[in-house]
Amino acid sequence: MMFTFKYSLVLALTSLYFLGHSQTFKENHDFGLALSQTNAETNISLSWKQLYPVTKNQKLKIGYGARFNSYFSSNQDYITAPAELTSGEKGPQVFFIENINENLDTIRVFKTQHNSLNAVIYIEYKITDKIGIGFNIDAVGFSFGPESDGHLISSNSPNSGTEIVVSKPTPYNVLLVSDNDIGMLNSELFVNYDFTNRLSVNLGFTFLFTEYTTDAPISYNFDNDRFRRKSLLGMIGINYKPFRK
Repeated sequence: MMFTFKYSLVLALTSLYFLGHSQTFKENHDFGLALSQTNAETNISLSWKQLYPVTKNQKLKIGYGARFNSYFSSNQDYITAPAELTSGEKGPQVFFIENINENLDTIRVFKTQHNSLNAVIYIEYKITDKIGIGFNIDAVGFSFGPESDGHLISSNSPNSGTEIVVSKPTPYNVLLVSDNDIGMLNSELFVNYDFTNRLSVNLGFTFLFTEYTTDAPISYNFDNDRFRRKSLLGMIGINYKPFRK
């Protein structure tokens, strides 16, 4: 919870700074709709953001915003989530450490439906007047969704068959680097094209974490109750700035 507080404080202070120093806050309102898809997975995002130039040529911009995500799928595998189990350590170094396979168990969730509302960090760079590239990532927020049944698949299971477990989306989301992350977090990498001063289109990829918490800890998975899925999806999005002149 301390990490959640720190991220919330940083976001609040950043927002107040931009609100106090920008003369174009209204014109910078940017609303987005994005569809991310694979054969079996779908995510729909609604977003709002404010971008501000940080270089003299105004090509590089950073900003903040909010995003609502809604993810749908079925029969997807969720793997043991906590970094101390997947990597044996905590901290940013887990990004470079291979998974410890004997610590991992799997829940195959029959029907998945996750929703999240998160604060977002945005970075964009304008290559030409019409074309740019961008990256964004969810920082902190909360998730909700229905309970789901699934098969628990484990080599350590005391039963010879597969066990049915009940789980629901992990209620809070925090960006902490790789497997340290908690909950449902969305990030996008894309190319942007401006059709007009108000209307633009994004084309790229979504990297999405979704996470379930089981009703009871799994004793033979080190009393773990968090299981994560990492999804890579193709993404197309549209952005509209209604107050831009």
